[in-house]
Amino acid sequence: MTTEYDVAVVGLGALGSAAAYYAARKGAKVIALEQFELGHVRGASHDTSRIIRTSYEAPHYVALAKSAYRDWADLEAAAGQTLTSTTGGLVFLPEGGPLSPDAFATSLAHNDIPYELLTADEVRARWPQYSVAQTVRAVYTPDSGIVHAAKAVMAMQHLARVHGAQLRERSPVTAVKPQDGGGVVLETAGGAFSAKKVILATDAWTNALLAPLGVTIPLQVSQEQVTYFKPADVSAFEASRFPVWIWHADPCFYGFPVYGEPTIKVGQDCAMNLMTPEERTFVHSPKILDDLCAFLKGFLPDEAREPLRTVTCQYTTTPGRQFILSALGSHPDVIVALGAAHAFKFAPAIGRNLAELAMDGQSTDDLSKFGMPSGTGDD
Repeated sequence: MTTEYDVAVVGLGALGSAAAYYAARKGAKVIALEQFELGHVRGASHDTSRIIRTSYEAPHYVALAKSAYRDWADLEAAAGQTLTSTTGGLVFLPEGGPLSPDAFATSLAHNDIPYELLTADEVRARWPQYSVAQTVRAVYTPDSGIVHAAKAVMAMQHLARVHGAQLRERSPVTAVKPQDGGGVVLETAGGAFSAKKVILATDAWTNALLAPLGVTIPLQVSQEQVTYFKPADVSAFEASRFPVWIWHADPCFYGFPVYGEPTIKVGQDCAMNLMTPEERTFVHSPKILDDLCAFLKGFLPDEAREPLRTVTCQYTTTPGRQFILSALGSHPDVIVALGAAHAFKFAPAIGRNLAELAMDGQSTDDLSKFGMPSGTGDD
């Protein structure tokens, strides 16, 4: 080892790429290592679109999302690219479901986010594409929309390099070794790297690196999928006429308007087709697709709608799907970043806060609710 870095980032999906960018922008000497090629499809940051929204039932997520919107605007200005599109968004809350309209209203009002609570009749009057029962309420947030996933990750990687970060693909880290005198050594097949702080944005591979440190996070890893459909009337699903949406029940579904091609994109959230990264098939589940089509038949009636393709991705979920954005108590120079399969919308804010944790020892945004869960061995 001839070079010591201020910050090392392991994993260059959305969160790791954001952390590398913001750490380098703050003046850190940064090394960032990705085990696969940049832009790979083995994780959760590829494909085109992700929903961005402030509509969460928990105030701390709304607060972080509010910060993320400012960071998205800042990132777009720095990159000279449009990465986000505002479409408005609906969260459907069926009676008896796990979440209540009042929880959303309280959370959004607490953070001064504009919203509307709508009845089923009001939804159908404004967006006749939906067919919803009278027992369903909806939360509408005009600031919801879409971020281009692959383009956003590439923009953050490019800007990280502009600010001097070294990004190395096909460089799997085999061991994370905190040093007695402070700092961390990362071992790879291509040599070892020394850094004052390391940010692990390693998703489904996190425990493989933490277990030798005596830490194991209870994670569930699954292969999930989305399907692109061609509607009979594409114009009815243009972004100006059809918002992004989430059906917040069990099971939970979500979807997008037309974006970049004459299709709509729809998926089931957390279908939990459990498999490890090594077991992953990349072949979609016919049952999950059948379940999705059955739901859409009643929710977005369109007899002539055709499924065109189904794309798989990987979810890594934490207990309660809570983010983990925290240094290890037992090894404070190692910072863990897990987004629980709903973090893309927060990516630049998470990256900025991770960089602040690594370099300043504290974050601008309140991350106190995103600590390590109990029972991990981290004490």
